[in-house]
Amino acid sequence: MKKIIQGILIFCLCSCNSNHKKETSNDTYPNVKVVGAMKNVMWKGELAGTIDLDTISNKTGLYALGPESYLTGELLINNGISYVSKVASDSTMTVAKTFNVSAPFLVYANVNAWEAIELEPNIKTINALEQFIDQKTQHFKRPFAFKLIGQVSKATIHIQNLPKGTKVSSPKEAHQGQTNYQINDEEVTIIGFFSTEHKGIFTHHDSNIHLHLITKDERKMGHLDAMEIENMTLYLPKK
Repeated sequence: MKKIIQGILIFCLCSCNSNHKKETSNDTYPNVKVVGAMKNVMWKGELAGTIDLDTISNKTGLYALGPESYLTGELLINNGISYVSKVASDSTMTVAKTFNVSAPFLVYANVNAWEAIELEPNIKTINALEQFIDQKTQHFKRPFAFKLIGQVSKATIHIQNLPKGTKVSSPKEAHQGQTNYQINDEEVTIIGFFSTEHKGIFTHHDSNIHLHLITKDERKMGHLDAMEIENMTLYLPKK
Protein backbone atom coordinates (compact mmCIF):
# COMPACT_ATOMS: atom_id res chain seq x y z
CA MET A 1 0.00 0.00 0.00
CA LYS A 2 2.85 2.37 0.90
CA LYS A 3 4.40 1.89 -2.56
CA ILE A 4 1.04 2.57 -4.24
CA ILE A 5 0.64 5.86 -2.33
CA GLN A 6 4.21 6.87 -3.24
CA GLY A 7 3.48 6.12 -6.88
CA ILE A 8 0.35 8.28 -6.83
CA LEU A 9 2.29 11.18 -5.25
CA ILE A 10 5.04 10.93 -7.87
CA PHE A 11 2.45 10.90 -10.67
CA CYS A 12 0.76 14.01 -9.25
CA LEU A 13 4.06 15.85 -8.95
CA CYS A 14 5.02 15.00 -12.52
CA SER A 15 1.61 16.16 -13.75
CA CYS A 16 1.99 19.48 -11.91
CA ASN A 17 5.48 20.02 -13.33
CA SER A 18 4.25 19.17 -16.82
CA ASN A 19 1.39 21.66 -16.53
CA HIS A 20 3.75 24.35 -15.23
CA LYS A 21 6.09 23.88 -18.19
CA LYS A 22 3.16 24.05 -20.56
CA GLU A 23 1.99 27.37 -19.08
CA THR A 24 5.50 28.80 -19.27
CA SER A 25 5.89 27.88 -22.94
CA ASN A 26 2.65 29.72 -23.74
CA ASP A 27 3.78 32.95 -22.08
CA THR A 28 3.47 35.77 -24.60
CA TYR A 29 6.64 37.38 -23.31
CA PRO A 30 9.03 35.19 -21.33
CA ASN A 31 11.60 36.78 -19.05
CA VAL A 32 14.04 39.23 -20.61
CA LYS A 33 17.58 37.85 -20.80
CA VAL A 34 20.69 39.94 -20.20
CA VAL A 35 24.28 38.98 -21.00
CA GLY A 36 27.18 41.17 -19.89
CA ALA A 37 26.71 44.73 -18.64
CA MET A 38 27.06 48.22 -20.08
CA LYS A 39 29.03 49.40 -17.02
CA ASN A 40 31.62 46.64 -17.52
CA VAL A 41 32.18 47.85 -21.05
CA MET A 42 32.33 51.55 -20.17
CA TRP A 43 34.33 51.41 -16.94
CA LYS A 44 36.25 48.13 -17.07
CA GLY A 45 37.01 48.00 -20.78
CA GLU A 46 35.43 44.58 -21.25
CA LEU A 47 34.97 45.02 -24.99
CA ALA A 48 35.13 41.41 -26.17
CA GLY A 49 31.99 39.48 -26.99
CA THR A 50 30.14 37.76 -24.16
CA ILE A 51 27.56 36.28 -26.53
CA ASP A 52 27.51 35.18 -30.18
CA LEU A 53 24.13 36.08 -31.60
CA ASP A 54 23.94 32.92 -33.68
CA THR A 55 23.93 30.88 -30.43
CA ILE A 56 20.50 32.22 -29.46
CA SER A 57 18.42 29.15 -30.24
CA ASN A 58 14.89 30.56 -30.24
CA LYS A 59 14.69 33.25 -32.90
CA THR A 60 10.88 33.27 -33.16
CA GLY A 61 9.65 36.71 -32.16
CA LEU A 62 13.18 37.59 -31.06
CA TYR A 63 14.06 41.19 -30.17
CA ALA A 64 17.46 42.39 -28.96
CA LEU A 65 19.82 45.32 -28.83
CA GLY A 66 23.38 46.10 -27.84
CA PRO A 67 26.70 47.19 -29.34
CA GLU A 68 28.97 45.07 -31.48
CA SER A 69 32.07 43.65 -29.78
CA TYR A 70 34.93 46.14 -29.39
CA LEU A 71 32.33 48.89 -29.99
CA THR A 72 32.67 48.72 -33.76
CA GLY A 73 28.96 48.93 -34.58
CA GLU A 74 25.39 48.69 -33.33
CA LEU A 75 23.19 45.58 -33.14
CA LEU A 76 19.45 45.19 -33.45
CA ILE A 77 17.22 42.14 -33.75
CA ASN A 78 13.70 42.92 -34.90
CA ASN A 79 11.26 40.00 -34.99
CA GLY A 80 14.01 37.44 -35.62
CA ILE A 81 16.00 39.48 -38.15
CA SER A 82 19.45 40.60 -37.02
CA TYR A 83 20.95 43.88 -38.24
CA VAL A 84 24.47 45.26 -37.80
CA SER A 85 25.25 48.89 -38.60
CA LYS A 86 28.75 50.31 -39.07
CA VAL A 87 30.19 53.73 -39.77
CA ALA A 88 31.19 54.26 -43.40
CA SER A 89 31.76 58.02 -43.19
CA ASP A 90 30.55 61.05 -41.25
CA SER A 91 27.34 60.98 -43.26
CA THR A 92 26.93 57.36 -44.39
CA MET A 93 26.68 53.93 -42.82
CA THR A 94 26.28 50.30 -43.78
CA VAL A 95 23.50 48.07 -42.48
CA ALA A 96 23.83 44.31 -42.95
CA LYS A 97 21.59 41.39 -42.00
CA THR A 98 23.58 38.74 -40.14
CA PHE A 99 23.66 36.70 -36.95
CA ASN A 100 27.40 36.14 -37.40
CA VAL A 101 28.33 38.79 -34.84
CA SER A 102 28.96 39.09 -31.11
CA ALA A 103 28.22 41.62 -28.38
CA PRO A 104 29.93 42.62 -25.10
CA PHE A 105 26.47 43.07 -23.59
CA LEU A 106 23.05 42.24 -24.98
CA VAL A 107 19.45 42.41 -23.81
CA TYR A 108 17.00 40.17 -25.62
CA ALA A 109 13.56 38.62 -25.37
CA ASN A 110 10.97 36.69 -27.37
CA VAL A 111 7.58 38.36 -27.72
CA ASN A 112 4.77 36.35 -29.30
CA ALA A 113 1.89 38.83 -29.15
CA TRP A 114 1.57 42.61 -29.02
CA GLU A 115 -1.04 45.13 -27.92
CA ALA A 116 -1.19 48.36 -29.94
CA ILE A 117 -1.60 51.69 -28.13
CA GLU A 118 -1.93 55.01 -29.92
CA LEU A 119 0.40 57.58 -28.43
CA GLU A 120 -1.17 60.70 -27.00
CA PRO A 121 -0.50 63.84 -29.11
CA ASN A 122 1.73 65.37 -26.44
CA ILE A 123 4.14 62.40 -26.47
CA LYS A 124 6.91 63.76 -28.68
CA THR A 125 10.24 63.04 -26.98
CA ILE A 126 12.10 60.10 -25.44
CA ASN A 127 11.54 61.43 -21.92
CA ALA A 128 7.80 61.81 -22.49
CA LEU A 129 7.69 58.33 -24.01
CA GLU A 130 9.47 56.82 -21.00
CA GLN A 131 6.99 58.40 -18.58
CA PHE A 132 4.03 57.27 -20.72
CA ILE A 133 5.28 53.68 -20.86
CA ASP A 134 5.92 53.64 -17.11
CA GLN A 135 2.36 54.80 -16.41
CA LYS A 136 0.84 52.24 -18.80
CA THR A 137 2.78 49.27 -17.45
CA GLN A 138 2.53 49.50 -13.67
CA HIS A 139 1.08 45.99 -13.55
CA PHE A 140 3.33 44.47 -16.22
CA LYS A 141 5.99 41.88 -15.58
CA ARG A 142 9.22 43.89 -15.78
CA PRO A 143 11.60 44.27 -17.56
CA PHE A 144 10.03 43.94 -20.99
CA ALA A 145 10.59 44.69 -24.66
CA PHE A 146 8.44 47.14 -26.61
CA LYS A 147 8.37 48.71 -30.05
CA LEU A 148 7.10 51.75 -31.91
CA ILE A 149 6.20 52.01 -35.58
CA GLY A 150 5.43 55.21 -37.43
CA GLN A 151 6.77 58.59 -38.48
CA VAL A 152 9.39 60.77 -36.80
CA SER A 153 9.85 64.43 -37.71
CA LYS A 154 13.49 64.15 -36.75
CA ALA A 155 15.79 61.87 -34.82
CA THR A 156 19.42 61.52 -33.84
CA ILE A 157 21.04 58.10 -33.79
CA HIS A 158 24.64 57.08 -33.24
CA ILE A 159 26.93 54.20 -34.13
CA GLN A 160 29.90 53.21 -32.01
CA ASN A 161 33.16 53.21 -34.00
CA LEU A 162 35.95 52.74 -31.47
CA PRO A 163 39.40 52.82 -33.09
CA LYS A 164 41.06 49.40 -33.13
CA GLY A 165 43.26 48.73 -30.11
CA THR A 166 41.76 51.50 -27.98
CA LYS A 167 41.77 50.83 -24.24
CA VAL A 168 38.64 51.90 -22.36
CA SER A 169 38.29 52.83 -18.69
CA SER A 170 35.55 55.48 -18.83
CA PRO A 171 32.46 56.35 -20.89
CA LYS A 172 34.37 59.23 -22.49
CA GLU A 173 37.01 56.82 -23.78
CA ALA A 174 34.34 54.34 -24.87
CA HIS A 175 32.67 56.94 -27.07
CA GLN A 176 35.78 57.77 -29.08
CA GLY A 177 34.90 57.49 -32.75
CA GLN A 178 31.15 57.54 -32.11
CA THR A 179 29.38 59.00 -35.14
CA ASN A 180 25.99 60.72 -35.02
CA TYR A 181 23.44 60.69 -37.85
CA GLN A 182 20.36 62.83 -38.38
CA ILE A 183 17.06 61.45 -39.62
CA ASN A 184 14.32 63.70 -40.96
CA ASP A 185 10.71 62.88 -41.83
CA GLU A 186 11.08 59.11 -42.12
CA GLU A 187 9.02 56.05 -41.30
CA VAL A 188 10.84 54.01 -38.71
CA THR A 189 10.64 51.11 -36.30
CA ILE A 190 12.05 51.56 -32.81
CA ILE A 191 12.84 48.58 -30.59
CA GLY A 192 13.22 49.28 -26.90
CA PHE A 193 13.62 47.63 -23.51
CA PHE A 194 12.19 49.04 -20.29
CA SER A 195 13.47 48.45 -16.76
CA THR A 196 13.71 50.38 -13.51
CA GLU A 197 16.27 47.91 -12.15
CA HIS A 198 18.95 47.74 -14.86
CA LYS A 199 20.67 51.12 -14.89
CA GLY A 200 24.25 50.53 -15.96
CA ILE A 201 23.34 47.04 -17.14
CA PHE A 202 21.39 47.70 -20.33
CA THR A 203 20.10 51.24 -19.74
CA HIS A 204 22.11 54.37 -19.01
CA HIS A 205 22.33 55.67 -15.45
CA ASP A 206 19.70 58.36 -16.07
CA SER A 207 17.12 56.35 -18.03
CA ASN A 208 14.80 53.36 -17.77
CA ILE A 209 14.75 52.67 -21.52
CA HIS A 210 17.24 51.72 -24.20
CA LEU A 211 16.21 52.30 -27.81
CA HIS A 212 17.52 51.40 -31.26
CA LEU A 213 15.94 52.79 -34.43
CA ILE A 214 15.84 51.39 -37.96
CA THR A 215 14.32 53.18 -40.95
CA LYS A 216 11.64 51.51 -43.05
CA ASP A 217 14.05 51.11 -45.98
CA GLU A 218 16.56 49.44 -43.58
CA ARG A 219 19.38 51.74 -44.73
CA LYS A 220 19.86 53.48 -41.38
CA MET A 221 20.05 51.91 -37.94
CA GLY A 222 21.58 52.92 -34.64
CA HIS A 223 21.20 53.76 -30.98
CA LEU A 224 18.47 56.39 -30.58
CA ASP A 225 19.57 59.51 -28.69
CA ALA A 226 16.78 62.00 -29.43
CA MET A 227 13.64 62.28 -31.51
CA GLU A 228 10.55 64.27 -32.28
CA ILE A 229 7.58 61.98 -32.86
CA GLU A 230 5.22 62.86 -35.68
CA ASN A 231 2.79 59.94 -35.54
CA MET A 232 3.61 56.59 -33.95
CA THR A 233 1.92 53.53 -32.49
CA LEU A 234 3.33 51.95 -29.36
CA TYR A 235 3.31 48.15 -29.08
CA LEU A 236 3.51 46.57 -25.63
CA PRO A 237 3.75 42.84 -24.92
CA LYS A 238 0.28 41.36 -24.66
CA LYS A 239 -0.31 40.08 -21.15
